[in-house]
Amino acid sequence: MKMNLIRISSLFLGMLMLSAFICSSPATAQSRTPVIIFHAGSLTVPLAAMEKAFEAAHPDIDILREGGGSRKCARKISDLHKDCDIMASADFSVIDRMLIPDYASWNVRFATNQMVLCYTDSSAFAKEVAPETWTDILGRKGVVWGHSDPNLDPCGYRALMVLQLAEKAFTQPGLYDRLLANRPLANVRPKAVELVAMLESGVMDYAWEYLSVAVQHKLKFLTLPQEINLSSYAQESFYKQARVAVSGKKPGETIELQGKSITYGVTLLDQAPNRKAAIMFLDYMLNPEGGLKILAEMGQPPIAPARVAGQEMLTKLPSELQKMVTVDK
Repeated sequence: MKMNLIRISSLFLGMLMLSAFICSSPATAQSRTPVIIFHAGSLTVPLAAMEKAFEAAHPDIDILREGGGSRKCARKISDLHKDCDIMASADFSVIDRMLIPDYASWNVRFATNQMVLCYTDSSAFAKEVAPETWTDILGRKGVVWGHSDPNLDPCGYRALMVLQLAEKAFTQPGLYDRLLANRPLANVRPKAVELVAMLESGVMDYAWEYLSVAVQHKLKFLTLPQEINLSSYAQESFYKQARVAVSGKKPGETIELQGKSITYGVTLLDQAPNRKAAIMFLDYMLNPEGGLKILAEMGQPPIAPARVAGQEMLTKLPSELQKMVTVDK
């Protein structure tokens, strides 16, 4: 009987000590401040690296990321009214069109990218892929290629813009329609990063991705001329010839998007539930020696310093962030 009492007392004391340790720990799940980030799927890998580095320096903050198509992410905020602190888009204009002014007040441009055609060694006609042959290969019977959903993901409508621009740049009338006729709707996925798994498993031969995604996932890829890869601000006048219709804010409504160079944007939601911690993360993310350095290391050119469209917008940024950003000229 006495031994049983001793065992029970020891067990009880151990439980008390464990409970005291958990309650006193400064970075437990209960005490950590969450920062909710909705972001483009193409930012998944670099943001994971930023999260790790930031949380190591700030163990009291918990970065919670949800990746997806940028337009879909914006709709989680505007249509579903989900809690969110930071929204990072693969197309800065998604923030301008879908979140400002009702849900956000400013938009910082922080990175660029370019479109590439990804494939593997087992892709059909992989040994023939070249700048002069890819348009012919994607039109061949039996070749499986795809892109992300233009209604949900900027990479999707940018893939279509590349095809339209290729038709004009290479003087191949009808190229756009011919290639789309060889791409069933089943090959259009909600977000571009889903296509990576399809490539690696051999289900798909070719997929349109951002250069950064191709580099991060160690994919083979074909680079394209600046004239059509949407990477160069100097080519804006040519890019504008591409136009893609996507779904609008209301059911049945469509809007037309015009081609332009790829520029990523990020914002802090006006009703961010964890505003102070979110600003701390953005201060790290926009730092040339912090988040922007990680982007560069992962194959995605940062805009350093990051930029806003005008002086008026700069004044709307939290004072802590204004020093990290310049006005676009």
